[in-house]
Amino acid sequence: MGKQRQRTTSGSPFEETFGFARAVREGNRIIVAGTGPVEPDGSTTPGGVAAQAERCCTIIVAAIEALGGSAADVVRTRMLLTDPEDQNAVGAVHARYFAAAKPAATMAGVAWLCRPEWRVEIEAEAVIPG
Repeated sequence: MGKQRQRTTSGSPFEETFGFARAVREGNRIIVAGTGPVEPDGSTTPGGVAAQAERCCTIIVAAIEALGGSAADVVRTRMLLTDPEDQNAVGAVHARYFAAAKPAATMAGVAWLCRPEWRVEIEAEAVIPG
């Protein structure tokens, strides 16, 4: 039989409403969907952009770990910001989580995200060795 696709969720209300998984593993590759700062109760993470980025990264790493990987396996990230002034704060959080992996990374400005109070959304891809 072929490889079995695995999925994990984070409990974000958008996953059920919009019909997607937080992350999907196919073989040794894990793709994590765009991840906003959503708390377990569905509310937005309080605080500034650094707190929001921290929450995004926490959700991302948990999803990768749920599918058998780790932050060290991350090979690609995309950070979407609504304000270019936030790049240093988001970059610092990104470095705390992923600097050891040194993934290819993109940081881009966008006009809006799913909720008006969101200032950042982050995607990631991981490849598990072997």
